[in-house]
Amino acid sequence: MFQIIPPRLTFVLIFAVIVYFIIILSLLKHKKLNMKYTLLWLFTGVAFLVLVLNPILLFKIIQILGITSTMNGLFIILIAFLIMLVLSLTSIASRQASRITTLIQTQALLEKRVREIESKLDESKEENKE
Repeated sequence: MFQIIPPRLTFVLIFAVIVYFIIILSLLKHKKLNMKYTLLWLFTGVAFLVLVLNPILLFKIIQILGITSTMNGLFIILIAFLIMLVLSLTSIASRQASRITTLIQTQALLEKRVREIESKLDESKEENKE
């Protein structure tokens, strides 16, 4: 059957999650992390904390997945969370790249219009001088 998570490991994991929250909140405080992205990281930390504090839930998930070792199950769940985070951040980066491309194109069109208007103004000034 399943073995309980050793108390020392539980303590280390809880400590790691607390440090994780402190780092995330510090990045938010110093405006190095946007609020909407912070929520993603906080959700992940809360989910992991729930699994660490409630080993019965962890055991049920591990049983559903058919994993025989609790530690392996914990690490597989952690890896799954990390994969979801990477996918989410990749999606955000792709969206931002698309928005940057659109912004660059719009800015180039505006620069072209400004140059055209400036050249027309220069031509009209020259005509007025004559």
